[in-house]
Amino acid sequence: MKKFRARLTLIFIILIGSSVLTAGIFMARMLQQSYIESLTASMERELSVIKATTDWRLSGNEAELFRYYSDRAAMLRASADARLTFIRSDGKVLGDSDHDPALMENHMEREEIHEAQLSKASGSSIRYSSTDQRNMLYVALPLLEGENVTGYLRMAMSLEEVEGSIRQVWFVLTTMLLAVFVIAGLISYRVAYSVTRPIELITSVARQITDMNYKYRVQVNKRDEIGQLGHAINRMADSLELQMNRISEDENRLKSVLESMTSGVIMIDRDGKIALLNRSAEEILGFSAKELLGKSFNQAKQQYEFTQLIQECIDVRDHIRDEVIFYYPKERILEINLNPIAEAGGEWEGLLIVLHDITAVRRLERMRSEFVANVSHELKTPIAAVKGFAETLLAGALNDKETARSFLQIIFDESERLNRLIGDILELSKIESKRIPLQFSPVHLDTFVGNCVHVMNAEAKKKGIELELNVDGDFYMEADEDRLRQILINLLSNGISYTPEGGKVRLKVEQLVSGREVTELDRVRFTIADTGIGIPKKDLPRIFERFYRVDKARSRSSGGTGLGLSIVKHLVELHKGTIRVESEVGVGTKFIIEMPLIHN
Repeated sequence: MKKFRARLTLIFIILIGSSVLTAGIFMARMLQQSYIESLTASMERELSVIKATTDWRLSGNEAELFRYYSDRAAMLRASADARLTFIRSDGKVLGDSDHDPALMENHMEREEIHEAQLSKASGSSIRYSSTDQRNMLYVALPLLEGENVTGYLRMAMSLEEVEGSIRQVWFVLTTMLLAVFVIAGLISYRVAYSVTRPIELITSVARQITDMNYKYRVQVNKRDEIGQLGHAINRMADSLELQMNRISEDENRLKSVLESMTSGVIMIDRDGKIALLNRSAEEILGFSAKELLGKSFNQAKQQYEFTQLIQECIDVRDHIRDEVIFYYPKERILEINLNPIAEAGGEWEGLLIVLHDITAVRRLERMRSEFVANVSHELKTPIAAVKGFAETLLAGALNDKETARSFLQIIFDESERLNRLIGDILELSKIESKRIPLQFSPVHLDTFVGNCVHVMNAEAKKKGIELELNVDGDFYMEADEDRLRQILINLLSNGISYTPEGGKVRLKVEQLVSGREVTELDRVRFTIADTGIGIPKKDLPRIFERFYRVDKARSRSSGGTGLGLSIVKHLVELHKGTIRVESEVGVGTKFIIEMPLIHN
């Protein structure tokens, strides 16, 4: 805006200055012309007087003529204060007040002489005199006898006085012009300022509005077009401020609702990119909004089933509801509702996903039903056996010692099984509530694992199963020795129980070290693999649940309580380790445990 003000000021100055300069030049030229015309007329009058009072002797001896006219010219110069020249009709100078006529050249080609000859009246010219070394005004008057010119009378006056007057005029004109320029500059700047200042204010307010600052207003008191523009800007700012306040309030309400929801909300736009997700969705998915916003849904590192549901909803563009188990960042059961979003005209706009965490609900439902079923099954068999054999004994079987002894042994075995079941339940309860503190100490793994395998050798030999041990090196780890033994024996026992006769159970121990020095990142890997019956793929996610059995009949006949793997999982987690399982039906099962080599 300042550039515009400067341009406007400069334009005003140029217009005013050029006008004054043109007028000044015109006036100077007119004054100079008037002065010269006045001087020319005065010289013509003087020449006429001289012509009338002079005795013209144009014949005779040339020397006498030179002397006569030169004396005459010198006498007249004193009174006229001007150079006087007598010229014959052929241009020969007969006399001159300032110079020797005999030495002067022919004047017939002089401009003033030539003009006087043609007009039969006066002639004049202005030129630089090489004789006098200055600018001169020459006026010539012809001497007539009838129509014939017999000679010329010429007067010359210096223009120094005229030029001095003109210089004075130019000085005054220049001074006045400079003053006019200064005054014009001030006036022009003031006028330009008064024009551009309101526009600057309007522009400044418009920029503030563009930056979403709606508090600024234009202070314009004028009633012209600029004033009307300022008032229009103010009204627009009022309207925008009101609308933005309403939008902001609605946005804050919506944001508060979304952030307060326990359900996750995700919005995907028409391009398949994640456009919005609330805090609950971040917690459920395990990724922050910064990591997911703007990414395509199939590039957001989400679970395959979830990605497929989104793609299906985009393809069919209809409501879809499903339940999916999420394992990251922790295992959850989610109810997923996918709803397509469309504008009033039916144009596809995107997808709205609502995630409900129903893990607790489903777990409670499952636990309630399974607990009743599992406890009923687990307790019913030994209780029924104890009751049945006790009734038989009471009915008279006590008299038969062999039968009584057999029945009492069965009652004892079943009571032992009940005792183990109750003991495992209590053990698992203590482990889950973390009421059993772990006592970490260095464990020499080669010796320790060898002892565990030795304990299980007798059970393996009964089924003709080969136990194979492989320890990668001679090293120690920090662990609770009793709990680590419980983990390994439980898994080895499971491998022996579910492996047919003549099979093999392998225990491999590896040290996973990143460098020469042992750090908290270094780990120990235990791999317990068997060539048993395997676990169906559908059962793998649930094998660590309490009372869950893949083959219920065989598990019960082997004396298992259904709590062993659940106890193992919790003990591994107490050691800050992880456990996973790989299995193929008919081929075998592999349990892989990784624990830290050292603990803080």
